Amino acid sequence: MTEETLAAQIVILNGAPRSGKSSIAKAIQGEFDGPWVNLGVDAYNGMTPERYLPGVGLRPGGERPDLEEVVPFFYAALYESIAIHAGLGLNVVADVGHHDSYSQPLGILVDCARRLEGLPVLFVGVRCPIETIMKRRAVEVPGREGLYAQGDENGAVPEPVLRWQEEVHVPGIYDLELDTSVMTPLECAEAIRQKLDIGIPSPSAFERIAGER
Repeated sequence: MTEETLAAQIVILNGAPRSGKSSIAKAIQGEFDGPWVNLGVDAYNGMTPERYLPGVGLRPGGERPDLEEVVPFFYAALYESIAIHAGLGLNVVADVGHHDSYSQPLGILVDCARRLEGLPVLFVGVRCPIETIMKRRAVEVPGREGLYAQGDENGAVPEPVLRWQEEVHVPGIYDLELDTSVMTPLECAEAIRQKLDIGIPSPSAFERIAGER
């Protein structure tokens, strides 16, 4: 790409599993002009050795302290890759599930925000009510059978699902928030497009997060 084309955008979609992030990412790739590369959690975990999975998808609760030593490095490498793609003029959409509920705080989101300093980043909070999350978890996804925890016979929500719902939107600083229980993936993508057309606020959500201690 020539220097004239180097005006890449970065969209980070943050939310709990089954909140609809990957569907929005696919809509962006299908509808937006230019190349949009998906560098989200599924793509990265596809490159991660099986013994280190769930890698960047490690859920809240401090359940795998044995993996916590490498998870920050996985995230750092992922975000450095996002920066490199954007620097080469390739737009990036990344669907992730940031939280800091490990056995001890790791400060991963702040570190990731600092790695994209100087780049245009739209940080999008993808929200979805727990009732809708549970309905989606009840539907098997090809290749992911048994991956998503479901409720018991009394309809109780599993504790890991509740932890995701509570921790993934902390601190809750976003440039845009979307509710996928009332918006389709295409509608969410269009809302993102409109936000990009208007321009990312200054300071952006990532700029504010990067400034946190």
